[in-house]
Amino acid sequence: MSDTTIRTYTEEMTETEAESTEQESVRGCPECGGRLVDDSEHGETVCEDCGLVVEEDAVDRGPEWRAFDSAEKDSKSRVGAPTTNMMHDNGLSTNIGWQDKDAYGNSLSSRQRAKMQRLRTWNERFRTRDSKERNLKQALGEIDRMASALGLPENVRETASVIYRRALNEDLLPGRSIEGVATSALYAAARQAGTPRSLDEVTMVSRIDKMELTRTYRYIIRQLNLEIKPADPESYVPRFASDLDLSDEAERRARHLLQGAREAGLLSGKSPVGLAAAAIYAAALLTNEKATQSQVSDVASISEVTIRNRYKELLEAADVTTASN
Repeated sequence: MSDTTIRTYTEEMTETEAESTEQESVRGCPECGGRLVDDSEHGETVCEDCGLVVEEDAVDRGPEWRAFDSAEKDSKSRVGAPTTNMMHDNGLSTNIGWQDKDAYGNSLSSRQRAKMQRLRTWNERFRTRDSKERNLKQALGEIDRMASALGLPENVRETASVIYRRALNEDLLPGRSIEGVATSALYAAARQAGTPRSLDEVTMVSRIDKMELTRTYRYIIRQLNLEIKPADPESYVPRFASDLDLSDEAERRARHLLQGAREAGLLSGKSPVGLAAAAIYAAALLTNEKATQSQVSDVASISEVTIRNRYKELLEAADVTTASN
């Protein structure tokens, strides 16, 4: 190709790009100068002032299917699963299915089954290349197990996974067990999300004791500079009321009792779980609903003595608040 031809081709391309840039910058109706809008339903570009159709038969780059809710959208989507911090590889690696069948649903022969089993073994080895990934895989599996047992939502699991990853990257694990740091991360994430669980509840589903949990938890939040507010007794009320099958009126009364105790300065220095359990029991008495101290104790994992002492204080504070008003 000669220099003249190259020069001519370059000039033509430059003129074309300049024209397209000028058209994009103007973006106005050629008739009246009005604003152009895209009509995605009919695949046209029209002027909203005079109605002139400037472009038609536009290409729709969206999906060809329609969905009317999130579940239907997820079932029809043909893309892969979203990335997640709950998996050690962020969900980006491949996985060989456990079914010993081919693409047509036919069973594999014994020789092919043995081959697939070897492939699964090597695939699992390649997914965890070093000790750090093996550590992360074990910890995230532990977090998912405990979160399922405690009924915690997915956002809490994601937050706990991020906290554990930070602890691992900052070398906070030497001298501490994987289970201890994973449990502490989950406990901190639950409190950050406003869906706290008591230390006794977390210890029941964990593989460590309460003392190790509290020690590791304090160390993690101090080293990672996590800002975690003290647990609010009102955040436990909906769960306790639901487990005891109490009415909305009883739940509202329990919240009112706790608010009165807060105004009277009774919440400081007391267990939020015990206060919430006492408020639920007192609210059940006030609304004539059936909830014994033993039932509340089982749900909240708090002794009956604590419930008896706290609910009397809550009722006295409510009486004082009512009299002052």
